[in-house]
Amino acid sequence: MPLKVVIAPQGFKGGVSALEASRAIERGVLAADPGAQTVLVPVADGGDGTLNALVDGTGGQIFRSIVTGPLGERIEAAWGVMGDGRTAVVEMAQASGLALVPPRRRNPRVTTTRGTGEIIKEALDKGFSRIIVGLGGSATNDGGMGMAGALGAKFLDSDGKPLPNGGAALARLASIDVSGLDPRLSGVTVVGATDVTNPLCGPTGASAVYGPQKGASGEVVEELDAALRNFALVIQRDLAQDVVDRPRAGAAGGLGAGLIVFAGAELKSGVDMVCEVLDFDAKVQGADLVITGEGRADRSTIYDKAPVGVARHALAHRVPTILLAGSLGPGYEELHDHGIAGIVCIADRPMTFEQSLRRTEELLEGAAQRALRLMWIGLGRE
Repeated sequence: MPLKVVIAPQGFKGGVSALEASRAIERGVLAADPGAQTVLVPVADGGDGTLNALVDGTGGQIFRSIVTGPLGERIEAAWGVMGDGRTAVVEMAQASGLALVPPRRRNPRVTTTRGTGEIIKEALDKGFSRIIVGLGGSATNDGGMGMAGALGAKFLDSDGKPLPNGGAALARLASIDVSGLDPRLSGVTVVGATDVTNPLCGPTGASAVYGPQKGASGEVVEELDAALRNFALVIQRDLAQDVVDRPRAGAAGGLGAGLIVFAGAELKSGVDMVCEVLDFDAKVQGADLVITGEGRADRSTIYDKAPVGVARHALAHRVPTILLAGSLGPGYEELHDHGIAGIVCIADRPMTFEQSLRRTEELLEGAAQRALRLMWIGLGRE
């Protein structure tokens, strides 16, 4: 029987996409065993690469739209539809992402998710009946106010005036008017995909955990956390929904909460959702090995990142998983307790980060070949 290898990496940020990584790993597998059966399942966990993983993996189509960027400027953002022709995929980082804001201008007090809402509206205009929103990589902390505003909700201060963009304005929120909210939202299924479980507020909430990387000082973190708490209180009073302690509601600066309240969304583990959509469990049945990959393996990988999610699904079918990592960080050894059978660093010699980015595909190919040859030893193959 030929060896069956399922290849399921995520993208290597700044290097290659998940699909390109999959093809490079496949070349390495076939160089070691030309008779191997390979199954490519590029994955993501709700963050960077989710759009391409779902669209490429299903033979879908990419669109490009001009929308409002995180600082209010007009930008071009990619989104897409899956191969089923009915499921839109919105990667919020494309319209409201941290990478769109120069480091010196990062300020979650004023950044907005409005562009993400504009893409959702365009998906409604095109008649798609299911919308998946990837919640990683945000520049925002506005609780999804901008997103909901683009879809017709109004956020008013005590004088009945609309609030400006940004998370800081939520401290002055006095009422929410959803009478103009797009009625088509009630007829579609919206899923938020995320690799975090943080609640909206508190010491593990959106502001405290992710605010600093978006440019918030300690003082601003406290301001934004209080603003989101006021947001949650007004939602509870005006809309009879309690989101303050909901798991995953703090994703993308509280966009998770906004999707729940204004779009009726269900929030799911990003990698589990991607595996479900791509039918990973069916593809892994009868496999001898799963090879996954990511740019850096460390303790944070444990927290529902793509490699651990892939390994969890593979382990349910008694299939071992090898992780090919661009680099190893503190705590990577703990991954062995979370379904990863082996970890191979793809570097083949000392090199700079920039050099590794230029050689990512070549390094993945070589590491896959080495990993498979090591597996032969365990199988007693010549």
